[in-house]
Amino acid sequence: MNKAHFLFLFIFFIFFSCEKKNDNLPRITTGKINTISVIIDDQLWNGEVGDSIRNKFASPVIGLPQEEPLFSINQYPIKLLEGFMTDNRAIIVVKKGDENKFEIKKNKYASPQNVFHISGKTGTDIIEILEKNAPKMILLIKETEIAESQRINSQSLLNPKLIANKFHISLQIPSNYAYILHKSKFMWLKKEIIGGNTSLLIYEVPITSIKKNSNLIVSIIKMRDSIANLYISGTEPKSNMITEEAYAPYLFKITLDGKKTYETKGTWELKNDFMAGPFINYAIFDKENNRFLVLEGFCYAPSKEKRDLMHELESIIKSVVVLKN
Repeated sequence: MNKAHFLFLFIFFIFFSCEKKNDNLPRITTGKINTISVIIDDQLWNGEVGDSIRNKFASPVIGLPQEEPLFSINQYPIKLLEGFMTDNRAIIVVKKGDENKFEIKKNKYASPQNVFHISGKTGTDIIEILEKNAPKMILLIKETEIAESQRINSQSLLNPKLIANKFHISLQIPSNYAYILHKSKFMWLKKEIIGGNTSLLIYEVPITSIKKNSNLIVSIIKMRDSIANLYISGTEPKSNMITEEAYAPYLFKITLDGKKTYETKGTWELKNDFMAGPFINYAIFDKENNRFLVLEGFCYAPSKEKRDLMHELESIIKSVVVLKN
């Protein structure tokens, strides 16, 4: 065997080995944030089954000033299951079958991915399965979308030292945010976008600011309005930010970084001004540091849809880790 022939075989072997290795690697999911591919035949999609899917997965997002769907839905017939939509992060496959069945398959075609298989003997059976499992499906899809946004954010982060030194936390904030104002126990960061901006507030208040046995939503509104009165106002006189008075915010009890947290979603407005928009507020009960750590995101984008803007702020806030002293 001459050297040229040997070299050719060696290169072919290396190339073939690399190709085999690449074949074994999972594909990376694609697609826009908060988008679901629904694989279902037109007959079911245009009937009661399709109505049930839309009612569950395209219901209005709470806390936004205008109606926007929880998820954007793209529908494809079953025969088009193979192809580009199999790379999406969330896929719901619905069809009639010989048995009633619900199944979740993780990373079936790509990663990260949730593929939900729903089959029923009749349309009524399919709707019952959807009714039963939709809350779990929505939670899983939202968790995956938050994680995807955090992955994107992590590619270019703001220097964390200033926040860590001031509040003893780690927070993954994209580098396109800029510091607007920082005081001893308050910080305001902002990102400019076309037609508006998004803001992130970090502050701490005494642990007695939100009393367990009080009216929680009233206490939280009082807290955030008092902070906004100190630091956030418009260009007009006495135009400080307040929680919109016409609609009561939504309140949930959740856990962030293993700590009890009050999650509040609603809308804000400026007194004596026309500016308004949605906000999300997370008051974290940080007993070790004898404080409520408050992380809030809000946006002003009058001509834009706001669901994904608020989703980005939520993904930033949910990356929080309280550092050990």
